[in-house]
Amino acid sequence: MLTPRSGVEGIAWPAVPDPAGALMLALQLQLQHSQWWTPQALEAAQLRQLGLVLAHAYDTVPFYRERLHDVGFDPKAGLDRESFGKLPLLRREELQLATDALRSQQVPATHGRLVEHSTSGSTGRPIKTLGTEVTQFFWNALTLREHLWHQRNLAGKLAAIRTTVEEGVASGWGPSTDVAFATGPCATLNIRTDIDTQLQWLAAQAPDYLLSHPSNVQALAQRSMAQGIPLPSLRQVRTFGETVTPELRRTCREAWGVGVADSYSAQEIGYIALQCPQHEHYHVQSENVLVEILNDRNEACAPGEVGRVVISTLHNFAMPLLRYEILDYAEVGELCPCGRGLPVIKRVLGRQRNLVTLPDGRRHWPSFPAESWAHIAPIRQIQLVQKALDHIEARLVAARPLSAEEERQLAAALQQGLGYPFRITLQYAEQIGRSANFKYEDFVSELA
Repeated sequence: MLTPRSGVEGIAWPAVPDPAGALMLALQLQLQHSQWWTPQALEAAQLRQLGLVLAHAYDTVPFYRERLHDVGFDPKAGLDRESFGKLPLLRREELQLATDALRSQQVPATHGRLVEHSTSGSTGRPIKTLGTEVTQFFWNALTLREHLWHQRNLAGKLAAIRTTVEEGVASGWGPSTDVAFATGPCATLNIRTDIDTQLQWLAAQAPDYLLSHPSNVQALAQRSMAQGIPLPSLRQVRTFGETVTPELRRTCREAWGVGVADSYSAQEIGYIALQCPQHEHYHVQSENVLVEILNDRNEACAPGEVGRVVISTLHNFAMPLLRYEILDYAEVGELCPCGRGLPVIKRVLGRQRNLVTLPDGRRHWPSFPAESWAHIAPIRQIQLVQKALDHIEARLVAARPLSAEEERQLAAALQQGLGYPFRITLQYAEQIGRSANFKYEDFVSELA
């Protein structure tokens, strides 16, 4: 049984949490209820909360005062979906250029200290945003929600391979869990460590759960099978920061017999969506953000349609981000059979620069799964870069150079997957570089 951490000496059960633990558990109780609300009830609560954010922005944020005035927003009249939809989208370029004007001139004292976030994203252009202790609290609360959704054994061992850590072992999983529950140890390793060393380290640590970027997990699982190094104690893989593919899920089941639980977040936003505990699609975290998925006419996409992700934060009174176009694409899903009213994102597809463009101007999401080319030659990793409308550069990490016939077969397989007879040129590399935030993209367009 999962019992909270008690803050009173000599009292283990029923637990009497300390104030910080009680606050976290109180929010978890609300989240347990709100996840089952109808979509209509969730949206009504979101708009009520957004009305408070917009009134605050109108009074204290220079950037929004002008925008809200232009669309006729009345901070005393409340907010409905129609009036909210009149607010212009916040472009990434505007966020970069108008950082100071987007900051509140009077953050409520009860929101705590300010927290700065800085991220380069996949574009390489930096973004600096502000949050508060309140926004950080919601991030932690939704992390704990995700653990509880997936019914993890919090007494187990977590291994985290990511950018912001060094090698070591901590006594708990982190503030999101440890504030309310006693947890097992957390072993950490920097993701820049080479894959073979990572795999040996994982085997020695014998974790119950593994947290890392999807591309790193993919490489680890493939090496685990190639070298015959199992991870018998592993119960689940947790991923973040990149797009999860069906291939990754298959590889983890084949290598370790476990599933993948993914999360969709952004440094400047917090959690956007978490994978459903019963399915592979995602539930929007409606208690934290209002998410719109819009087509090219800025209309809401229907289930099955792919559109641009637009996000409004519900609790950031330091730097509200309202109708912020984050430059991701996602597919809208139907309501989930699990019964939760939280909106469904069927797939997170990635950034605009991950679209392939055909010479006639059409664009689509590229597909070149490993099963279509892995049998041709000993290729360990591949990245495609669109250099021109008719030219794709294939960057390869391979055990040896390919023969002329293998190169021809690879080009044909890639052309078939991409849906056009692009001119394919090969570029060999010892490793394929990652972006400034150490994320990996298997397709990148360099077209303007």
